[in-house]
Amino acid sequence: MTASHTPHLSVVVPVFNEQDNVAPLIHEITAALRGRAPEDGGDFEIVYVDDRSRDGTLDALRALKAQVPELRVVHHITQSGQSTAIRNGVKAARGRWIATLDGDGQNDPADIPKLLAKRAESAPDIKLFAGWRVNRQDSGSKRWASKWANAIRSRMLRDDTPDTGCGIKLFEREAFLDLPHFNHMHRYLPALMQRAGWKTVSVPVNHRARSTGVSKYNNLNRALVGISDLRGVAWLIKRGKVTATEEV
Repeated sequence: MTASHTPHLSVVVPVFNEQDNVAPLIHEITAALRGRAPEDGGDFEIVYVDDRSRDGTLDALRALKAQVPELRVVHHITQSGQSTAIRNGVKAARGRWIATLDGDGQNDPADIPKLLAKRAESAPDIKLFAGWRVNRQDSGSKRWASKWANAIRSRMLRDDTPDTGCGIKLFEREAFLDLPHFNHMHRYLPALMQRAGWKTVSVPVNHRARSTGVSKYNNLNRALVGISDLRGVAWLIKRGKVTATEEV
């Protein structure tokens, strides 16, 4: 893929200390998308954003660039968090549509074509197709905490989304970059897209157990940060609703 080529799809993957997950996930992405029609994901690039990992993640990515022509790598000079990594990946991306995956391997790249197929049959005002982990492969405590958080979020934001924490999503690049940016905003994309005047859809996807590495979050720090974030997003929705426009 040449530097001047504009792919149809950009797959953005934020990573922090995921050296053992990098190669397997990249190979799964290429296996899922190569050879497909352009509108079905065959015309794609992969944008990895390394959030200043302290292990061999960046070295692994540099080595893989020689093997995977679709791969591009963005590296944070200072550690900035997942939301900033996703945003910087989207800014660097060249595709009109963005698919995101968590870098831990729990999201299945084979679900990307499913999201693209759903987009193909949907109205143009749907700008976000959010993965819905119907069979989560996490610990019982993590599933319980997520269920509790989703219930509170749904009641406060009324975003009609059963699972906002799923890392696999498909959205229009331009619509995403118009959203207000703040730390942890990636967890509230359905509500923020709806605030901007767009529609969103949840799509059941596969979920896998983590095979290597460790989670970067625990239930307590998610809860403490989430309370503050929820209040902020609720304030945004109440005080600053945006109306989508189109040229006719």
